[in-house]
Amino acid sequence: MMIQPVWNFEEEPWAEDHDETAINLRAYFDRMRDEKMAQYDPNWTDGQIVEWDGNFTTDGNLLLGCSERDVEVEEYRRVIGQAIEYRRKFNGR
Repeated sequence: MMIQPVWNFEEEPWAEDHDETAINLRAYFDRMRDEKMAQYDPNWTDGQIVEWDGNFTTDGNLLLGCSERDVEVEEYRRVIGQAIEYRRKFNGR
């Protein structure tokens, strides 16, 4: 059973152009546990991120359902950074 988090990064307004895939990626990070997200290190190599997340295809794209395009590690890095900042603000840290 999927539990809806108390925050809502998915629907938080943002200035960048976005599509269904961008929204799905933000929802993906909404549902990532705090403990997992706290492990993330922006200095990791692409391979380390792929291994840590565990949800990338052999082609190096994040496996997201109902998405219009592929999410590569570069976009993943950018958006997880935004998600971490959002969660810090939300949690008052």
